Amino acid sequence: EVQLQASGGGLVQAGGSLRLSCAASGFTFDDYVIGWFRQAPGKEREGVSYFFGSDGSTYNIDSVKGRFAISSDRARNTVYLQMNSLKPEDTAVYYCAAVHESGITHITDQESFDYWGQGTQVTVSS
Repeated sequence: EVQLQASGGGLVQAGGSLRLSCAASGFTFDDYVIGWFRQAPGKEREGVSYFFGSDGSTYNIDSVKGRFAISSDRARNTVYLQMNSLKPEDTAVYYCAAVHESGITHITDQESFDYWGQGTQVTVSS
């Protein structure tokens, strides 16, 4: 059974850091796209950062470039989202999700992602 377990959220002051973890079971990251998404109250869910298991490449949306970094530990079958210089507008529930690279048309197509972890709350105070 494929499962994703997200963890690492919490309350942090603006300028602080958090590291989110997405532990996978039932599959390995090879040939999968792992994405971190977030949903703030009253807003649509948005993709934030992506990891491509086939070649290890990554992509971040403009609003988090230079602050967030996605990485993987294949031995632990875990993908991380290191979040630095956090801002109050980063406050949201963060989710990780996975899709086989053959099944995705575009990383912005959230419906393509087959597997979702439960959310982890990130709250950044000003």
